[in-house]
Amino acid sequence: MTERAAVGATLARLLDDLGTTFLDLAHGDAALAPTIGGVVIHDPLDPPSLPPRALVLGVGVDSAAEVVRLLGVLGPGGASALVLRAPVPLTPEVRAAADEAGVALLGLSRGASWAQLSEMLRSLLVAGDGSPGTGEPDSLGGLPSGDLFAVANALSALLDAPITIEDRSSRVLAFSGRQDEADPPRVETILGRQVPGHYMKVLQDRGVFSDLHRSDRPVVVDPLPGVDGTMTLPRVAVSVRAGDEVLGSIWAVVPEPLSPERLGALTDSAKLVALHLLRVRAGADVRRGVRADLLASALTGGSGAPDALERLGLAGQPLLVVGMTLDEVHAVGPDIDDASLTHERERLGAAFALHLAAVHPRSAAASLGDVTYGLLAAPGEAGHAEEQAVRVVRDFIDRIGERMRPVAAVGTVAADFSGIARSRTSVDRALRVLRRGGGERRIGRLEDLQGEALVLELQDLASARGDEPTGPLARLVAYDARHRSALTDTLRAWLDHFGDVVAAAESLYVHPNTFRYRLRRAAEVGEVDLDDADQRFALMLQLRVLVSSPVPR
Repeated sequence: MTERAAVGATLARLLDDLGTTFLDLAHGDAALAPTIGGVVIHDPLDPPSLPPRALVLGVGVDSAAEVVRLLGVLGPGGASALVLRAPVPLTPEVRAAADEAGVALLGLSRGASWAQLSEMLRSLLVAGDGSPGTGEPDSLGGLPSGDLFAVANALSALLDAPITIEDRSSRVLAFSGRQDEADPPRVETILGRQVPGHYMKVLQDRGVFSDLHRSDRPVVVDPLPGVDGTMTLPRVAVSVRAGDEVLGSIWAVVPEPLSPERLGALTDSAKLVALHLLRVRAGADVRRGVRADLLASALTGGSGAPDALERLGLAGQPLLVVGMTLDEVHAVGPDIDDASLTHERERLGAAFALHLAAVHPRSAAASLGDVTYGLLAAPGEAGHAEEQAVRVVRDFIDRIGERMRPVAAVGTVAADFSGIARSRTSVDRALRVLRRGGGERRIGRLEDLQGEALVLELQDLASARGDEPTGPLARLVAYDARHRSALTDTLRAWLDHFGDVVAAAESLYVHPNTFRYRLRRAAEVGEVDLDDADQRFALMLQLRVLVSSPVPR
């Protein structure tokens, strides 16, 4: 079998998309591998003709000698990579043969099937250009590929029971007909598209989810107590997995125990459902990845920007960039783990992209790093377009309330593609200020935050050069360290309050007379003339750039 690959599909991209669920790079450099030209299943009895830069599936090739012989054929044939069942026999001879052939070696994880890998590769490689690849009907097991509702109905007919297909978090992805034959909790699940919390807890306490995740065999779930005191109908569930990864589960409401034949059919059906779930995920990942790549190209403003804008449908018009990210320190706290933080970012990015698609049709959005960027058409006068973008962003923040505390920035209007990079830079600089600003400001533009942005950039420069306070400020810092005094804080408060002693004293919770004494002492120790405007400015700049702000008392 040969599948034609989409233009631009690289081995590195495949490994990024598939992660470690299916493939691991055993030998070679994915970054150096050329663009993949197709997928071929190796048949030792009928060697296929290789398309240029083929990705070859070495089904049944397990010994080092067989691998070396196959590499001797694939190298002259211009193949890009060879997939073998893990563990790959990486003997010195195999490594040498792979290096000589210029072919990367990949390992297919134990437990993952070649059929699942083939379907994933087909989705990832063909989706880029939208072509059907082989010309065969786009189906799996006789059902439309990725149509989980058709799959659920087919399973319902096979098992004679109402079916739901759920993800790992017990969210309903699809359901069959005949749900009226089930019980109220199933109806509640369908309506809410999520298993109710009460039943989730009971299932967890009974160890049902643990049993599901440990085995690929059906698990019988005895009736559960309902909130109204009634009991639910029995259920049978089976995990849907690809290799070691659990993708979700299938749940059937069964008033009577299933026969061994139907239990076997349910087990076999889980493998087909896995292919459909992988196709859905692969298609979404590819579309999201392509859109992110296009937006990244547009935001850099380089030679690829015009083509990227054309493919995004945003060419030939003024544009501006908006950015949205979490205020990590003040919104989610310093103790959140990396996985939860990543999940929160993904939720925020998905919600913001959906919001832009709904309220601003001529836009594109994608998450790049920890920021979700939107590229919006900006017709009319520049100031009006920026104000409209601020309203769009503010409406989103108002809608999500306090669930996630994001900060957002609006860039300048770009008349052509070369100005988009400047708009993105202005967004990044404004976001940095907002994330450092204490969480009170949620939306900003660089024109309002440029001073603070410059101070942060001066701090970067000073830190890179290893600059330290000198002159009067150095003397004050050293004196405070020796005597545990607060002359530096006193000077900072006086400068921040424009010489208003009463206000400055209140900010430090001291009496004005005490503050005046400390200020005179600061001038004496620092040997500085506080009536000199230039000296005051130099001290303010040094305090902002070189000395950390005091901890609030």
